Amino acid sequence: MPELPEVETVRKGLELYLRNFLIERIEVLSERTIASDGGSRVFVKNMEGVVITHWQRKGKYLIAGLSKLNSIDRQKNQFSAWVIHLRMTGHFQWNPMTSSPCPHTRVRLWNKEGDEIRFVDVRNFGQMWWVPPNEVPSEVINGLKRLGPEPFSDEFNYKYLRKALLNRTRSIKASLLDQALIAGIGNIYADESLFDAGIAPNKQSKSLNIKELKKLSQSIVKVLSMSIGKGGTTFSDFRNLEGLNGNYGEEAWVYRRTNMPCKKCNSIIRRDKLSGRSTHWCPSCQK
Repeated sequence: MPELPEVETVRKGLELYLRNFLIERIEVLSERTIASDGGSRVFVKNMEGVVITHWQRKGKYLIAGLSKLNSIDRQKNQFSAWVIHLRMTGHFQWNPMTSSPCPHTRVRLWNKEGDEIRFVDVRNFGQMWWVPPNEVPSEVINGLKRLGPEPFSDEFNYKYLRKALLNRTRSIKASLLDQALIAGIGNIYADESLFDAGIAPNKQSKSLNIKELKKLSQSIVKVLSMSIGKGGTTFSDFRNLEGLNGNYGEEAWVYRRTNMPCKKCNSIIRRDKLSGRSTHWCPSCQK
């Protein structure tokens, strides 16, 4: 599943290609993709004829501001919103020339010039919502309601981690995957951050000391920043709008490196199951 760096890479691409994009026409090819009230009928009715004004990201969610052309709402900064969650295999494709869609295309949007953006999703788990102007996405979409702070926000630091982990008996790896604790971290960056911090993934969350908490909070920001700079990680499905892979996977320290030598100490990288998730780590470097 795309994690924070991959979703941020997609956001940047959408900002580049779809800022001030006037949606002339929409075709929904998969009803299950539309999660907002009223399904595709209401979604299409309210999305056609609007301008995409800006893009933001919250955790693994993409949020576009929408405004009716020449609407007073635009002057008041009262936007409706288009919210997207890519789930496991969702991604966007930019098509400036007419071409036939692949079988996994779920939603198609055109401007009046004929440029097309496609939402392609092999597993068909991705979701979209149209949120009316009088509603706030984070108040009407359950997944957004539950999100913890962004790793790049002022709220996130070792003091926050200390308080959040105080009574947690589960492993630190499991805690990092909890979106209510920190927004946007998944399996890849939990493993990579714990390696960078030198913390064993099976360590009990509440047992981390101040030094470890400081290092972990710094490592999370460091690893995520590096991956964003590399355009995210591609091990299977992730592509950006141009269809290109992310490059962070080439620099991963532990993720998907089972039985390979550690790049730091030459010990063998282990792969264990923690809370049902594959976990990659170095027993020598992580204590």
